[in-house]
Amino acid sequence: MEASQFKSDQYVRFCPGCGDHAICMALQKAMAEVGVETYNTVVISGIGCSSRMPHYLNTYGFNTIHGRGGAIATGVKTSHPELTVWQMTGDGDCLAIGGNHFIHEIRRNVDLNICLFNNRIYGLTKGQYSPTSPKGFVSKSSPFGTVERPFIPAELVLGARGTFFARTLDVDMPTTVNCMVQANKHKGASVIECLVNCVIFNNGTHSWIADRETRAERSIVLKHGEKMIFGANKDKGIALDYSTVIPHLIVVPADDERVLVHDAHMEDPTLHRMLALMGQEKFTDVANAEAQPELPIALGVIRDVEAETYNEAVNKQIDDIHTTAKAKTFDELTQTLEHWDM
Repeated sequence: MEASQFKSDQYVRFCPGCGDHAICMALQKAMAEVGVETYNTVVISGIGCSSRMPHYLNTYGFNTIHGRGGAIATGVKTSHPELTVWQMTGDGDCLAIGGNHFIHEIRRNVDLNICLFNNRIYGLTKGQYSPTSPKGFVSKSSPFGTVERPFIPAELVLGARGTFFARTLDVDMPTTVNCMVQANKHKGASVIECLVNCVIFNNGTHSWIADRETRAERSIVLKHGEKMIFGANKDKGIALDYSTVIPHLIVVPADDERVLVHDAHMEDPTLHRMLALMGQEKFTDVANAEAQPELPIALGVIRDVEAETYNEAVNKQIDDIHTTAKAKTFDELTQTLEHWDM
């Protein structure tokens, strides 16, 4: 299939330079690579810049209300498990008003592909701080700097017992497409944190790792079964240091025998959590804006493990009960109730 088959006839209304353009293109490429027909694909969103995505894809879609995309997506997948369901959401849409729906669709392990656009700002409503804005961030709604500590999306996903988590940059098309393809292959709630730039209200928010000149030194693209090597000259690696009471990750030369091989399928989430949190102190406090984290930011598929999905469990339960229930339909149930002595 071709990416053009998934492009709608609507004019894309993201601001010029917005990172959402790249994610939209990557999604169209990923859908083509996955090969599910447009009429078997559904894109659900809430409210926000990223939530306009259903308009730009030649699939079935539903632009719902603020924060409720997860609830609608859960209903669509559970009632029609044969469909491939994508959820488009942002750090304001799903981590604030939609936070409850977000953690429960992950906890339930609903078979959804969730793209979480993280630009660390409310863009559609013109520049208020969001749940991922760093502490001390000055915005229209925090003129003296927000005093709140931000969410780290990876930490939230893994805390909700997530079975799939990936992270990508808007300027890295190959990694973005691969994360989306792998998310679709995964059976369960797949979360991709898409680090996107808001050129109007938070320009350069991810420039520390997005700039071409520094990206290779400050980020690592993890690939299952491959050594954790990074750097412009591929001369650095990630290893575990056991010299302290609590083991921690360190940077070592690439030829060090301690360099880890990435295992995205490891059931125990401890190492996945450590990898997902590498360098995140850079983004949690404005005071760290000039700091140089010792560890790179992890991109690519960090966690991908198997577990029963909510939609499978619900439909199996319905089928099992249906075989023994006396009333097979709602009409049969109401007819039975008519004979009850009320």
